[in-house]
Amino acid sequence: MRIPDFRSLKLLVAGDVMLDRYWYGETGRISPEAPVPVVAIGRTEDRAGGAANVALALAALGVETTLVAPLGADEAGAALRRLLSDAGVNACWVEQPSGTTITKLRVISQHQQMLRLDFEGPSEAVSGVPLGLFSQSLPQADAVILSDYAKGALANIEPLIAACRAAGSPVLIDPKRVDFTAYAGASVLTPNRAELERMAGHCGSELELVEHAQELLSRLDAGAVLVTRGEDGMTLIERDREAVHIPARAQEVFDVTGAGDTVIAVLAAALAAGEDLPQAAVLANLAAAVVVGKLGTATVSITELRAAARHWLPTDSRRGVVSEAELITLVLAVRQRQEIVVMTNGCFDILHPGHIAYLEQAKALGDRLIVAVNDDDSVRRLKGEGRPINPVAQRMAVVAGLAAVDWVVAFSEDTPARLIEAIDPDVLAKGGDYRLQDVAGHEWVLARGGQVRLLPIEGGYSTTRIVEHIDRGGSQR
Repeated sequence: MRIPDFRSLKLLVAGDVMLDRYWYGETGRISPEAPVPVVAIGRTEDRAGGAANVALALAALGVETTLVAPLGADEAGAALRRLLSDAGVNACWVEQPSGTTITKLRVISQHQQMLRLDFEGPSEAVSGVPLGLFSQSLPQADAVILSDYAKGALANIEPLIAACRAAGSPVLIDPKRVDFTAYAGASVLTPNRAELERMAGHCGSELELVEHAQELLSRLDAGAVLVTRGEDGMTLIERDREAVHIPARAQEVFDVTGAGDTVIAVLAAALAAGEDLPQAAVLANLAAAVVVGKLGTATVSITELRAAARHWLPTDSRRGVVSEAELITLVLAVRQRQEIVVMTNGCFDILHPGHIAYLEQAKALGDRLIVAVNDDDSVRRLKGEGRPINPVAQRMAVVAGLAAVDWVVAFSEDTPARLIEAIDPDVLAKGGDYRLQDVAGHEWVLARGGQVRLLPIEGGYSTTRIVEHIDRGGSQR
């Protein structure tokens, strides 16, 4: 997986916008009027928040961005207009003559937030995003982000989602409501853990979190949930697929303000660029690691994203058995060094010299060799009852011990096609007893400019024959 070139993309953002104001100063004494610190303000700064921050995050990646949002006719609204215009965002404002632009004023001293003051009117007074104005930009959009801070802009969100589905545009939603029912039909939801638990119930473990998320997806007819979990990283849950846990990458956290905006922006841009969800989630995780190291709402540039990949992704690329999320991260790291990734798959139930010769041939095609191993249930479906002889953990451990193999990962489907798309290898290898059209994942690899290689099989070796020989008591008859 490579960091995509986002410059050819067009994304549409709609939702609640706000102005984040920062007043910075020194604190040296306590007020004689009350037991509070006195902050001598030295400078001020305005930044975009909410859906406006999402739009800026996309623009920072080079994405052509359109924003549709209500905006008050006040001084804070004028400041937001300037920020979006200066960043090159095409803003379609829904004028609110009597409305108040949501403003969050933070007083900062010595890198610490001393106080926050919020200015906003009632959400009922906010005009929602008009379907007509939204639909004007929809045909050109490669993906859509709905940033719902429950401030009124997306009070009538259902027709917007329906319009996206009718247009065939992926729609990603940052949900802040307690009830997610209105988000039915979304492609991806990006709640934090607390937001998910408010809707789906307390999650006492990772397993329970995944179960609740799967139930939610089924109820909402939604595609996926990416749960941001702070220092525990992120968890990606897709319908009827194994969850992917992505560890946190930030080394020092200064401020989590706006991190969710960055996550959904990078996730949507990566999906629009053709990456699959696990790959896009890894990139979003890297971007979040950058912005939480900054003070206040912030964006991440392509240069910073590439630097983060070099810094946080492993450089020595450990070998052995890995999870799918770990493998995606490892592959991204070696791709940064222009290494060629080869991938193959099989059951590898009883390892024999034919397997070893084949894997050595596969490794010779590139720099890194990934072996995807069928889990026990998928082996049973392919080979019948009584197989596998060895459970998946043992089979993977034996394959991982071979000198030719870099990483071993399990998959549960009948074919590794989905996993191949997630890893996106440069070379896909398979035994010469297969025809090209029968190799799972071959169309994806060839369409992405990769190679599919059919390797000669060393004769005389077969796991099935070995099993039959053992069943006959070792007899040669």
